[in-house]
Amino acid sequence: MYQVLHTVVPPVAKAVWRPDVTGLEHVPATGGVLLASNHLSFADSLVIPILVPRKVVFLAKSDYFTGPGLRGRMWKAWYEGLGALPVDRDDSRAALDSLDTALGVLARGEAFGIYPEGTRSRDGRLYRGRTGVAHLALTAGVPIVPVGLRGTERLQPVGARVPRLVTVTARFGEPIHVAGQYDDVPTGRARRELTDRVMAAIAALSGQEEAGVYNERPADA
Repeated sequence: MYQVLHTVVPPVAKAVWRPDVTGLEHVPATGGVLLASNHLSFADSLVIPILVPRKVVFLAKSDYFTGPGLRGRMWKAWYEGLGALPVDRDDSRAALDSLDTALGVLARGEAFGIYPEGTRSRDGRLYRGRTGVAHLALTAGVPIVPVGLRGTERLQPVGARVPRLVTVTARFGEPIHVAGQYDDVPTGRARRELTDRVMAAIAALSGQEEAGVYNERPADA
């Protein structure tokens, strides 16, 4: 299903929306890699896999995989076809399980997409990064490619039934390599320093104002 969708969807989507994309040459063609992006819309997890020429695995709400009837099965096939993996965000172990899932993806030499902010920004600002991205990179020994997205919040705003024809901009930055960079740094400090480094790179790519605080997921999200 992934091969079918990735053969058909990206050319069509690019022809219709004509995204403004730079820096794809920074994404390694093979091997484990983290794509760390800002997060403006649920559509981000569709835009990045469409633009990147290799498979990018994202976590998606388990609700997308369990809908009833034909429509539910179609959505499940769509997300699975894009490489998404389900995660139950209401489960207290979800965060730990998602890290284990990501490490498995990276160990297979695949690309994993992550939003260090944790949840999407509702005011357009870039929120402080959580250290899961650094934990994954340092544990797996893989590079991090920062990604800055613009315009995805207008692609399909909350309440809109169909995507809109808007310009989406995606900037892929130079990889941040971790091998040998933090060997003598205490674990907690290394994770914080690396995460802040990643967020600074994302801010430079996206042009967002930095909030300086963590973002929290609304109770009804």
